[in-house]
Amino acid sequence: MSVKSVSLKVTPCPSLRVPGATEAPFIPLLERTPIAMVGAERVPPIIGDGVQPSTTSCFGPRGAALMREGGPLWVCDTGHHRLLGWRIAPTEDSLPADWVIGQPDFSSEGRNGKSTISANSVNVPTGICPLGEGMAVADAWNHRVLIWHTLPEDSHVPADIVLGQDDFTSGEANQGDSVASASSFHWPYGVTWANGHLYVCDSDNRRVLIWKDVPHSNNQPADLVLGQARFEENDENAGGEPTSMSMCWPHSVALWGDRVCVADAGNNRIMVWNSLPSSSGMPCDYVLGQTDYNLSDHNQSLYWPRANTLNMPYALAANSQWLIAADTANSRVIAWHVDDLETGCAARALFAQQNFHDKGDNRWLPVGEDTICWPYGMQLLGNTLVLADSGNNRVSLWKLDV
Repeated sequence: MSVKSVSLKVTPCPSLRVPGATEAPFIPLLERTPIAMVGAERVPPIIGDGVQPSTTSCFGPRGAALMREGGPLWVCDTGHHRLLGWRIAPTEDSLPADWVIGQPDFSSEGRNGKSTISANSVNVPTGICPLGEGMAVADAWNHRVLIWHTLPEDSHVPADIVLGQDDFTSGEANQGDSVASASSFHWPYGVTWANGHLYVCDSDNRRVLIWKDVPHSNNQPADLVLGQARFEENDENAGGEPTSMSMCWPHSVALWGDRVCVADAGNNRIMVWNSLPSSSGMPCDYVLGQTDYNLSDHNQSLYWPRANTLNMPYALAANSQWLIAADTANSRVIAWHVDDLETGCAARALFAQQNFHDKGDNRWLPVGEDTICWPYGMQLLGNTLVLADSGNNRVSLWKLDV
């Protein structure tokens, strides 16, 4: 039987373009070439052999973080259900990992290591961050956050504390209850430690939980909740239309100076509070990606993005001047300058697309060193941006160019 090859080229209707949008000026956000890449090659072969677990491979990594300048680097190798650790921050491509947590060896994969839930197993690990002298991991499909009080420096090191469950062998959403609580999770996807506070994006409970110090006991309840009026509520957009308080699929938190920023991915926006809210359920002061609090359409109801639109932003990072967003479904990274902050304002800086009006996984081209496909996680440490390029099965390290 003969097989006929058919090539299709899809060209979106030019009439969907906003006149002049391609000419909007932008600042290059990152340097032209990355410092290093791990998990996959800069320019991989067009046809690969699949993604088998090894010391050098990743499968859909959704989180990565340098724990200190110079390392170690820890990566949530999400599709392989494991954490990979590099003792020193990579400065060249395809370096093998030194440590693995979540699997018995580097060649194994499977949820919870194809065994029972434990203090060193993971099921769709997604978010990761340094926390005090240790680190925290959002173990999303075990509905928990794992905390190590000191950084692991070996394979198979068990966590010291678990949040979201009574013990290390439990893994039900909201601890098996029909309602949420101050100590339960349903798919926690993002973790951030900043200014002495732990922030957890409890995504399917449509809220962000905040601890005002390093948690010191299993199942410790949070101190504050954003996105819901009370800990016991978990409706999408608090049961109504989007508002300045409600959330739909929060995924990441970053502190932009004193400002608390939440990637409210399901509402295609970023919520910004001028300072840490003093009580639960407080409304935000600004939104980015939408022109009003009650709007939620991706790219503001247009096919093509612009400098002031978002499409499922999953990750945030910031320093005192710049707020950086992984605009995931537009396969780009954009950044706002603090001087421009107001609801609906336009970003200034761009990475991975030719202009603010373009979108497309890898710019609809073969994978290159400066293309990305569904960037899912991000961290900024000093002048180094760590980017989990999930759709390309790799993690890249970059220097800011702003």
